[in-house]
Amino acid sequence: MTESTHSEDCLIEIGMEELPPKAMPALSAAFVDNVRTALETANLNFDGIEAFAAPRRLALRIGALAIRQPDEAVELRGPPVSVAFDDDGKPTRAAEAFAKKNGVNVDDLQREETDKGSWLRFSTVRKGAATTDLLGEIVEGALNALPIPRRMRWGDSTAAFVRPVHWVVMLHGTDVVPCSVLGVRAARASRGHRFHANDWFDIAHPRDYVEALHERFVIADFAARRRVVEDAVNAAATAAGGSVEYDAGLLEEITALCDWPVAITGAFDERFLELPVEVLTSTLKVHQRYFPVVADDGRPMAAFITVANIASREPGEVRRGNERVIAPRLADAEFFWNNDRKRTLAEHGKRLDAIVYQQALGSISDKVARVSAIAIAICEALGIDAAEVTQASQLARCDLVTDMVGEFPELQGIMGAYYAAHDGVDEAVVSAIRSQYQPAFAGDDIPPTLVGQVLSAADRIDTLAGIFAIGKKPTGNRDPFGLRRAALGLIRVLIEGGLAISLQNIFGLAMQLQPVEVGDAATVETELLAFAHERARSHYRNSVTAERGDLFDAVLVRNPATLVDFDQRLHAVAAFVQRPEAGALAAANKRIGNLLRSADEALPRIVDASMLTAGAERTLYDESRNAEKDIAPLMAADNYTGALERLAQLRDVIDRFFDDVMVMADDRAVRTNRLALLTSVRELFLEVADISELASATH
Repeated sequence: MTESTHSEDCLIEIGMEELPPKAMPALSAAFVDNVRTALETANLNFDGIEAFAAPRRLALRIGALAIRQPDEAVELRGPPVSVAFDDDGKPTRAAEAFAKKNGVNVDDLQREETDKGSWLRFSTVRKGAATTDLLGEIVEGALNALPIPRRMRWGDSTAAFVRPVHWVVMLHGTDVVPCSVLGVRAARASRGHRFHANDWFDIAHPRDYVEALHERFVIADFAARRRVVEDAVNAAATAAGGSVEYDAGLLEEITALCDWPVAITGAFDERFLELPVEVLTSTLKVHQRYFPVVADDGRPMAAFITVANIASREPGEVRRGNERVIAPRLADAEFFWNNDRKRTLAEHGKRLDAIVYQQALGSISDKVARVSAIAIAICEALGIDAAEVTQASQLARCDLVTDMVGEFPELQGIMGAYYAAHDGVDEAVVSAIRSQYQPAFAGDDIPPTLVGQVLSAADRIDTLAGIFAIGKKPTGNRDPFGLRRAALGLIRVLIEGGLAISLQNIFGLAMQLQPVEVGDAATVETELLAFAHERARSHYRNSVTAERGDLFDAVLVRNPATLVDFDQRLHAVAAFVQRPEAGALAAANKRIGNLLRSADEALPRIVDASMLTAGAERTLYDESRNAEKDIAPLMAADNYTGALERLAQLRDVIDRFFDDVMVMADDRAVRTNRLALLTSVRELFLEVADISELASATH
């Protein structure tokens, strides 16, 4: 590299023991972001960053990275000349300190003349640092900032990282960057596949990286390697006469485990196809990281695809080895399946007393009792029969003590549904047990039945109330009990399921059911309700209020009794703000609110029509009374959109009123009557929401 070269590609590779597969994508993305931010902060120009991630390495290739920082003109103003020199013209301590700070003598400082006087000035050009002098610190800082919950130390090194680091490659063009990262000296030597090509080899230039590794059985690009896995698995499944239904998480994990993916098809005894499909797929996917193969009709086949990280000379032995491993796994699942069904689900549930839910909140059995009481209260509020909901709530957690769920915790609820169906329980209850944990993640469906929705809501309500009751509410980024997720799930179930229940009332009941003394129950209930409202705000931020947080506040002011009602009002306000009249009406409502707050007299609730002398105030009175009659049936039908559309027709008469009428008249009686008229107009809008909250952000 020469000084005439302005930029060169840069390669950074951190070689280590095998990375945790599920963490690899996040670590790679964060590494890119951290290095990009650091380069931009250091004012080092570059054309882009490519990320590479494989089991034993995290790497970056930075395009056209400048060889040094640009020079920087430095202009610093010092003390006034009158302060910098004494009466004899000798430098004072202020002048000497300014000169020393900048590494020059006082005689080397310039003077700057301004309309406010003369000042000492230091001017220079600060030469940019060489990139090679900065990269080591940049890379180590980026690695130290990676999201690694628990770091390892190795040997006698003081460095800590997700896995022990064995080599570091850092090239800028053809030159090795002279630095150490995590206690390892940078070089150009890397290693290939652990088994196929584990010898050291040199990388001449960053552009050679991908090809050099590929020659040594490493596909460095994560996305390219994932495509290889998909293509290989698809081809193997087709050859077996079926196909694969991809699990994105499993595909990512296998990609992270393999440098050189090779798909191998295996088989198992067809008798295991009698197991519930979730048991079969969980055994294959979760326990063994195999891809299950399904037939054209979607039914599972007695086959699986495994992905090896080696191109074996004897693939048959690899296949047989995997088949030997899966056979006892499936046999265990078969035993659990048969053994669990020797008892009814209710009989299994008798052992829930022995399982602690939370130390201060009792056993799982205690939680079941609370959830059942809350579910019954929800049914009463909705006016529906509680028999099926009661049975579902009492059976919902019984599968937690079964052998199958003990081995496959991810199947809780699912196995309960199978066992309930085996016991002859009604389908509505079976479906509720199966779907009780929905929505389990962002984008997941809510339970498909009303019984399931009530059960899901009741369980989350008890969880929220219980954890708040013992003072363990989320703080900052800490949420060990997953209350934010629980609250968001509750909000979705209530809104999407149309469960019009009062959160305030149901939280109050749930708090009373908790087996702990709550010091200030009213305050805790208020905090819980506020927490739910904030999660509702987050829920709508991704849809209705994406660009308009004020919409939420406009409705929240009215404190709707149920989230269903809140949702209807919010959508109505969201439609209202798109109307051309919205801005003026919002501003008018804000003006009315300000006038009413500034009034120093008690306002009558009834307008005296005989005192309305000005034409504009008489028109406003008549039109507002007509609007009141028109929106009454709309409000009764919860047609908030229709009500706001009707109220929008008042814009012209409200504008004319403010143009023509002096509200704060000298005559007290006239003034009070006009304020009463404005009160009645404002209350019409408040029927739906506080439109004045929109004034600052309307279109």
